[in-house]
Amino acid sequence: MSIAEDDIAQIADLARIRIAPEQVAEVTDSIGRILTLADQLQAVDTTGVEPMANPHDAVQRLRDDVVTETNQREAFQAIAPAVESGLYLVPQVID
Repeated sequence: MSIAEDDIAQIADLARIRIAPEQVAEVTDSIGRILTLADQLQAVDTTGVEPMANPHDAVQRLRDDVVTETNQREAFQAIAPAVESGLYLVPQVID
């Protein structure tokens, strides 16, 4: 797969990336080599090749869902700058 310098300029504009005009040819060449490598990888026949391990196949050892900390809500709210009905009050940040 080949890519043109105009394509690079358009992609850079969409990605809000500034590429100096004198670097466009170099970037085009680099991306072209990457796309050529991807095409080579796509062309490899993987029929009969068993997939490698996948992290989604792993089983997690789960711990018991047990409360290990004591409830300190009253102590924390006692030192809070502003509390109302058990909720922390914070300054409004969105108009």
